[in-house]
Amino acid sequence: METLRRAALAALLALPALAAPAFAADIRVEDAWARASLGQARNGAAYMIVHATGAQPDRLVAAASPVAGKVELHNHIMVGNVAQMRPVDAIEVVPGSPTVLQPGGLHVMLLDLTAPLQAGQKFPITLRFERAGEVRVDVDIRAVRPTPGHGHGGGHMHRN
Repeated sequence: METLRRAALAALLALPALAAPAFAADIRVEDAWARASLGQARNGAAYMIVHATGAQPDRLVAAASPVAGKVELHNHIMVGNVAQMRPVDAIEVVPGSPTVLQPGGLHVMLLDLTAPLQAGQKFPITLRFERAGEVRVDVDIRAVRPTPGHGHGGGHMHRN
């Protein structure tokens, strides 16, 4: 019984250490989501809201996920009348002002998906910040309805 009690106490004491990186990192991520894949699309994108909760600004410099062969930070820009996605080196995160990664703007690009993203499921993504280090986030996969003409995978997407 004493061994069980010690094991339970050790497990309880370890819980704050497991949660500490996100708290100590001065970064909070909320509303992380991705669109469900359309057909056999090989690419996808993840969106989220990132807050710098400390006094210092930070920069999101990389991301990784087991659902993609490669993960990049991207932005949409207009070249003439054409929207294009371009990789960016980093995404600034400033205290007091949320950094919103959203369709048509900054986002995390998931290249060479290992399997289609299915609505109702989740996947992990690890965000690497210049100051805060790594922060692991669970991304909800949401259903979308396409309209012809724009967006990832050939159709403009609207969240349901």
